[in-house]
Amino acid sequence: MKIHSIEAIAIDIPLKRNFGGSTYSVLKRSTVITRARTDEGLVSEVYNGDNREHGREIVRLIHEQLAPRVKGMSILEVERAWQAMFDLSHTSGDRKTLLEAIACVDCALWDLVGKARGKSVCGLLGGDRVELPIISIGGYYMEGKTLADIGREMEQYRAAGMAGCKFKVGGLSPEEDFKRVETARKAAGPDFFMVVDANRGWNLQDAIRFARLIEPLDIGWFEEPCHWYDDVAMMAKVRQSTRIPVTAGQCEITSHGVRRLVDAGAVDYVNFDVSEGGGVTDWRRAAEICRSAGVRMAHHEESQISNQLLAGVAHGTYVECFADPERDPVWQMMWANRPAIRNGMMEVSKAPGFGIELDWKMIERYRTA
Repeated sequence: MKIHSIEAIAIDIPLKRNFGGSTYSVLKRSTVITRARTDEGLVSEVYNGDNREHGREIVRLIHEQLAPRVKGMSILEVERAWQAMFDLSHTSGDRKTLLEAIACVDCALWDLVGKARGKSVCGLLGGDRVELPIISIGGYYMEGKTLADIGREMEQYRAAGMAGCKFKVGGLSPEEDFKRVETARKAAGPDFFMVVDANRGWNLQDAIRFARLIEPLDIGWFEEPCHWYDDVAMMAKVRQSTRIPVTAGQCEITSHGVRRLVDAGAVDYVNFDVSEGGGVTDWRRAAEICRSAGVRMAHHEESQISNQLLAGVAHGTYVECFADPERDPVWQMMWANRPAIRNGMMEVSKAPGFGIELDWKMIERYRTA
């Protein structure tokens, strides 16, 4: 069964308010839908990423550069197809966007392999878990948001069936953000899994100070604590200074970057993002690097893909989502057959491939020109 054609569609959905972290703003939800077709009529159905600036460029790269390189290959040759696409990175002026485009195609191919063999991607990776714990990203900085609002937000996540929350920090002083996290912990209760994410918002000294402040709050991990420019070395020092596990990896675009984090002793969890790191093919390499080093796998967002991946490896942990209906209309509505969430757990579909069904009327409404 050979690759016949690949179609990519970028969509942009405006949001009603700004969902910002310490170093960024979010005013729309963007993603790319990829449909790869075989010569025997099999069609993939996947979506990847939240690139709010370069969706059209990702589509162009898929249509003009990646599809011609893999057309005619067997769908089972995912490694060969991935390498043919990755070879473009040696001369690319924007490797990050190229790797996102590769991820779209690679995930589409894994979806086709699963459909051709009648197995889920989880099963293709050797896994058989039926559910995973799921946490909501939250704690966003918003004008006028009070500590009481934070408490109500945590109650809403519990009501939505979440097992926990990844709470945004790094945009204020360590002491101010400590008060926010302390409020969230009290409102959520001791059995709610709480992690914090600074999005590279602090210098080393502030990150360590914050970590020591929140240690009594039973925090599951401290994500991306330090500024980007020397984050690996600084994270290793943060890790040595606190008993709270350190997480990073979403800003890496290859498994080689993950190896750099692991070799430096900078992380306890890696949240390498399949949709920014070239797809399933390189994600499983990163997962193996982590497994051999005793580092656990998380994942940055993308539960439509990550639930299959994390369930497919023994050291996979928490799936992430945006439980606030206004933050992610794609997750809430466009993913038409999203698995059920109950008691903090998300079902892992056993349907072939990724098992994703999309609302095509919604896609047509929000597709970019």
